[in-house]
Amino acid sequence: MSEVINKKSQLHEIFYVQSVDDVFMRMDSSDQGLSDDEADKRLKKYGLNALDKGKKRSIIVKFLDQFKDLMIIILLVAAFLSVVISGGEDISDAIIILVVVLINAVFGVFQENKAEAAIDALKSMATPLARVRRDGSIEEVSSEKLVPGDVVLLEAGDVVPADMRLFEVASLKIEEAALTGESTPVEKDISQKIEKDAGIGDRVNMAFQNANVTYGRGAGVVVATGMNTEVGKIASMLANTDETQTPLKQNLNRLSKVLTIAILLIAAVTFLVYFLRGGEILEGLMTSVALAVAAIPEGLPAIVTIILALGTQVLAKRNSIVRKLPAVETLGSTEIIASDKTGTLTMNQMTVEKIYTNEVLKAADDAIDLNDMTLKVMNYANDTKFGQDGTLIGDPTETALIQFGIDHQYNLQESLKAEHRVAELPFDSERKLMSTVHKLADGNFLVAVKGAPDQLIQRVTKKLVSEEVSAFTENDHKQLASINHTLAKQALRVLAFGYKIVAKIPELKTDILESDLIFAGLVGMIDPERKEAAEAVKIAKIAGIRPIMITGDHQDTAEAIAWRLGILDKNVKHAVLTGAELNELSDEEFQKRIWQYAVYARVSPEHKVRIVKAWQQAGKVVAMTGDGVNDAPALKTADIGIGMGLTGTEVSKSASDMVLADDNFATIIVAVEEGRKIFANIQKTIQYLLSANTAEVLTIFLATLFGWGVLMPVHLLWINLVTDTFPAVALGVEPAEPKAMEQKSRGRAASFFSGGVLGSIAYQGILQGLLTLGVYGAALLFPAHTLGNFSYKEAILTLENIGEGVRGTLTHAAAIDQLQHADALTMAFATLGLIQLFHAFNVKSIYQSILTVGAFHSKAFNWSILISFLLLAVTIVVPSFNKIFHVSHLDFYQWRMVLAASFSMILVVEIVKAVQRKILKYYTRF
Repeated sequence: MSEVINKKSQLHEIFYVQSVDDVFMRMDSSDQGLSDDEADKRLKKYGLNALDKGKKRSIIVKFLDQFKDLMIIILLVAAFLSVVISGGEDISDAIIILVVVLINAVFGVFQENKAEAAIDALKSMATPLARVRRDGSIEEVSSEKLVPGDVVLLEAGDVVPADMRLFEVASLKIEEAALTGESTPVEKDISQKIEKDAGIGDRVNMAFQNANVTYGRGAGVVVATGMNTEVGKIASMLANTDETQTPLKQNLNRLSKVLTIAILLIAAVTFLVYFLRGGEILEGLMTSVALAVAAIPEGLPAIVTIILALGTQVLAKRNSIVRKLPAVETLGSTEIIASDKTGTLTMNQMTVEKIYTNEVLKAADDAIDLNDMTLKVMNYANDTKFGQDGTLIGDPTETALIQFGIDHQYNLQESLKAEHRVAELPFDSERKLMSTVHKLADGNFLVAVKGAPDQLIQRVTKKLVSEEVSAFTENDHKQLASINHTLAKQALRVLAFGYKIVAKIPELKTDILESDLIFAGLVGMIDPERKEAAEAVKIAKIAGIRPIMITGDHQDTAEAIAWRLGILDKNVKHAVLTGAELNELSDEEFQKRIWQYAVYARVSPEHKVRIVKAWQQAGKVVAMTGDGVNDAPALKTADIGIGMGLTGTEVSKSASDMVLADDNFATIIVAVEEGRKIFANIQKTIQYLLSANTAEVLTIFLATLFGWGVLMPVHLLWINLVTDTFPAVALGVEPAEPKAMEQKSRGRAASFFSGGVLGSIAYQGILQGLLTLGVYGAALLFPAHTLGNFSYKEAILTLENIGEGVRGTLTHAAAIDQLQHADALTMAFATLGLIQLFHAFNVKSIYQSILTVGAFHSKAFNWSILISFLLLAVTIVVPSFNKIFHVSHLDFYQWRMVLAASFSMILVVEIVKAVQRKILKYYTRF
């Protein structure tokens, strides 16, 4: 047997507009199905009824993909040049950079490997067996072996194994929520004429693969298998949908480009200065590369990855499981939340909301008499079964009625023991009624009838009010019509209930059994909104996020739920757009009018993708939520796809960037707040690291002009990758600043340099560089008093201990001078390192004083400063490190100078912030 799926093209026709005879003719089949020989031939021709597995990337490919990031490429180039220019003698810089890059790559692959392939999840949904007619008899075959032209039999509990054109139905209802988004099972009707442009949910003479049969039975001819089914088309869309680059990725790419240009300019200017001063070309090139390495924040990629990973842990504790690291930050920039209705904004569970009985309209949670006839009839005329664990099994509409009885302590099972069912007339789509007959204790029989109000009321002649039966008048008819209209306007599904008492079991014909009825009451049902969703919508709007609803459900239902949630309000014009109306709009026209719509109803998976892309083309960052198979392509297209952990299909979860463990729409808002906090903290980290790199570049550049040897590569790498790393990570987990959710979403255009960050990097970097150079110059002008007491032998030995090579014979004065420069270098190194630790307190807020934001509120931050200080101090205080770092011991006088200069960083920045706050306060008055 061939394992290739759909080797030859199947027919792609609009079968739902064709007659049954035409479909059988086109499929070269009949209502008796195919022969086994013909089925085998077609299986070889068309292949298995299964979905393509899709291409899987190996771990090696995933690992290599991590090196496509521009920042990573810059680091690798810098590592390569540092080795080449040093002639291979100094590879320590390159090794440290490579370690950082490898750690970052491993993080990325680890997170990516946790994701499941969407195509595999789709494939796992296939039903194992199907009942088919072959060679004139009914047999069970593997669903994978179904072929176009097979006749398949369906009954309640089955999963539809392929796309089929139905030709026999008996009260057949199929739940297609995962494919269409419609929460109510679709009643199938082969007599209805279907329009050519009908959506999937309106093709009532079709059954689609992976839909669930909830009621009745039917038969159909297979018209599409495998990748040609509607589910297969979604699988193809998933395979061909490009994932959108996240705002974080775009921001990091922009940052990398800025750094690349800056680094090239710095290197070029430095080399030009050397050349104009008549210096050696090789020495100028080496200095230029050293400056370039100093300008690169080597630890930034790894630190950003760590911050995002820590963010995923925080979100996991709040019921949000992040599958792709950049998604953590993307949430914070979200401007549009495009949410599926069924199962996301609503419970995906039909629920009784209103009941009209004894001529009183009540809410579902109002008290009701257990002897109420409406309550009794809705439970008796019902085919719901009780599972062993107490769960309700059956049509969602019927289970809702039973659940209503349970909620009001109605004991159906005990009642049926006393008044058991003796006959029934099942529901059918023509009369739209269902009736059951029950034997009463007095020997009479109760006929319980439920159905569509317009059909049942025609058969009513009496009414029951306060246990009294009276004639049903024209006024009664008008009153019920008014009540029915009121409930329908609220998008409630309305059912009517009637009954009669007879002496013997009537003939089971509708004109006899379902005539001369006593009206009992009405019930209004809906798949209700989640209680917390309305508040979440309100918070989203305050945060500058526009929530929109995208659903396959009917327009009236979608609009009603949208009003109840607050998605629609009086300020939204032309608020609802249907899939059919969307088809009539060109992309250009839709793009112009997209701002008018907040609800999209009766849409297909293709429509959902189109809507998401239109908002993205409008420059918006779009989050898409969903739980069905039909949501998967849009989830993948969106900037961040959010799946549902409890009710979501494996397909939707696999296509998502984040999964809500509690299916709670409100959890999205919590995640948005966390995302905003993470972006702000990454900004702080970038401000902290780049101001440090600016200081290093400025220090080396000016020192080169002065002829000073201020810092060595090992000093820069130790500060960048060790002492700076802990405060940078700690800044990444700082608590959110007040009123973060009252600010407008920053959107796609915002960068890491916005909000005053770029200016802060500039002046704070310059300040750090000048303070470091000032300490170096002061150390040369005012050397330590102890140096004058060194003997020649002590001076030479000290130089050797700190790794300073002594070439030839040095005079005593020259040795002391070299020690003086070593002390100055050590003080400059210590000053730059300590300045950056003090500066970490400044970075907690761009404009606010550290006294306002709280200098020591975060334990993680406090520990990071202490650890980094110890790591810096150990290179100077511990003798065994002196030779590695080429530093000397400092006395109390020197440490005092270092500490004074370093702490002044806080004082100067506090003064600048105070001035900035005054200026901002002045201009915000106008």
